[in-house]
Amino acid sequence: MTGLRERKKQQTRRLISDIATGLFLERGFDEVTIAEIAEAADVSVATVYNYFPAKEDLFFDREEETVDRYSRFVRERAPGQSAAHAILERMRAEVEERSPVLGLADGFDRFLLVMRRSTALMARLSLMHYRISAALAATLREESGAEPDDPTPELVAEQLMGLHNAVVGGAGRGTFTGLPPEEIAARMLVRLDAYEALLSDEVLNYAPRRPS
Repeated sequence: MTGLRERKKQQTRRLISDIATGLFLERGFDEVTIAEIAEAADVSVATVYNYFPAKEDLFFDREEETVDRYSRFVRERAPGQSAAHAILERMRAEVEERSPVLGLADGFDRFLLVMRRSTALMARLSLMHYRISAALAATLREESGAEPDDPTPELVAEQLMGLHNAVVGGAGRGTFTGLPPEEIAARMLVRLDAYEALLSDEVLNYAPRRPS
């Protein structure tokens, strides 16, 4: 059970993040200062930096959760299920549920526009993709029992990140062309099927979970 102090810290963090996001969407990431965010949130600049060491952390406030997402799908897969099938299954479920994680929400175009207009945010996004792939590779190595010099976990992780980029990138393009979330979701499911068909059996069946 979360204590009162921890709940207050979480509330303060959420407040700062929400206010910063509103300012970024209104004026752009590069045009908003930490001092302005602190003033709008009625906290000190030091408090903002205490919760968010870098300005980009305010925009990508769920970065750690995002970095661990595909690794978590693999760790939670059913007995006998491979890593790729676990990720494909969870992604399909998220698309069908219109998950905001995949950009299937009204207003996502504004979020994308702010990000694409900022060199700093695009650089952070590139770093996040690297971290996701590295985390997934480490999880695959652990789950498969691969030897330290076996490059297979990294290669499989990179192919699964390619799936991510193809599907989520397609959602972004659909958003910018004004498609409704329902149409974007339908196109994402088509892309998932097409990408799965292109994956080799070795990738699709890599690292099946051992029975308990």
